[in-house]
Amino acid sequence: QVQLVESGGGSVQAGGSLRLSCAAPGYTYNSAYMGWFRQAPGKEREGVAAIVTVGGRTSYADSVKGRFTISQDNASNMVYLQMNSLKPDDTAMYYCAAGRSARLWIAPLNRALYGNWGQGTQVTVSS
Repeated sequence: QVQLVESGGGSVQAGGSLRLSCAAPGYTYNSAYMGWFRQAPGKEREGVAAIVTVGGRTSYADSVKGRFTISQDNASNMVYLQMNSLKPDDTAMYYCAAGRSARLWIAPLNRALYGNWGQGTQVTVSS
């Protein structure tokens, strides 16, 4: 199983920005989905953004629409999450995930459909 490695987390004040990166060396991007998820203490892991690696269709959780942007660089097997206008509620561990299920076309932010996960990177937003 290919290991996904996240980076770019940190601490920032409300209103600030961070860019998360996910490296997936050797991962085959054909017909695959890449997603970003987050989990705050005491809460379930939730989908934040996802991208279809062929075609680039993106999906976002309502809570981050207009603030977060997911993108990819297929040549270098990288996926990014640009986070702007950060809020304290965005504080969480952020995880990169990869999946191949055809059902992801209908439910791209369904964490149960992703089979490959990174270790996470912490994002802390202070008020």
